[in-house]
Amino acid sequence: MNATPHQPDWNHIRAFLATAETGSLSAAARELGLTQPTLSRQVAALEEELGVMLFERVGRTLELTGAGVEMLEHTKEMGLAANKISLVATGQSQAIDGEIRITAADVFSAYLLPEVLKDLREVAPDLSIDIIAANDIQDIMRREADIAIRHVRPEQPDLIARLVAEPKAYFYASKSYVQNHGQPKDLKDLENFDFISFGDKQEMIGFMEPLGINLTEKNIRIGSKNGLVAWQLCREGFGVSVMGATVGDVAPEMVKLLPDVEPIVFPTWLVTHRELHTSRRIRLVYDMLAEFLSRKG
Repeated sequence: MNATPHQPDWNHIRAFLATAETGSLSAAARELGLTQPTLSRQVAALEEELGVMLFERVGRTLELTGAGVEMLEHTKEMGLAANKISLVATGQSQAIDGEIRITAADVFSAYLLPEVLKDLREVAPDLSIDIIAANDIQDIMRREADIAIRHVRPEQPDLIARLVAEPKAYFYASKSYVQNHGQPKDLKDLENFDFISFGDKQEMIGFMEPLGINLTEKNIRIGSKNGLVAWQLCREGFGVSVMGATVGDVAPEMVKLLPDVEPIVFPTWLVTHRELHTSRRIRLVYDMLAEFLSRKG
C-alpha cells in the first residue's frame, strides 16, 4: 500500500509566501495581521512538514535557500488562486465602489497599467481609479496615493511592501540612429554614443558607472524628467536610452542594443498602507496588481 504524502497546512504556506515576498518576518506578520512569533512558528512548521530549510539568516535579513526559491515559484500560483477564490466566494468584488489612487512612473502608467485597468473595470465596474503618473515618490503615509508601484523598497515600517517582479531592461536606439551611428561592440563602446537622460544627468552618469560605462555630460545633450518625453526622443533618433523590455521590445522602430549582455534588473515593489487589511477596494486592486505584475515579470 502506497503512503499518502503529508499535505502542508495552507496557513503555513501563506506565511512562507508573505515572508518571501516582503523579505522579513515583521513585514509579513503585518501584512497577514499576525504576531511575528506566530508567523515565525508557521514558517518553521512548514519547513518541518517539508523536511527542508526554506530561509537562512544573513546578518539582519532573510534569504531564500535553493529549496525556498523553488518553493516560491509554486506558492505564488497558489496565493493568486486563493485570492481569486476568495473574491468569487464572497461576491465582494461586484460590491466595491469608491475611488482609489495608484501612483506609478509615467512610462509604466502609460504602457503597462491600461491592461490591468481593463480587468479591474470588468471585476469592479463601480470602482473609480485615479492614476498619478509621477516619477517622484508620492507619500502614501500622507494619503497622496493608496497604492504605489516603486522600484525602491520603502523604509517606513507602517507600510506594506511586496516584491512582485524583477523586470529586465536593455539599451535601445531607433533604427534611424543605428543606421547613422552603427551598433556598439560592447558596453564600453557605448561611451561613444549619445544618451537621452530621464532627469538629472549626474544621476544617469552615476547609474552607468557600475556597468563599466563612463559617460560625461557631452554624451547627454538632450533629455527630460518626463519619462514619456524622454522615450519619445529616443524613438525619434536622438540617442540611446535604457528601457524595460516590455516597452522597448514592442516598439517596431526601435533596436535592442547588445541584446546578449546581462540585462539591467530593477525590482518592482507594490506598496500600500495598513488599510489593506480593512479596505475591500484596496485589497482587490492590490491583489490584482500583484498578479498582473508577477505575470509580466
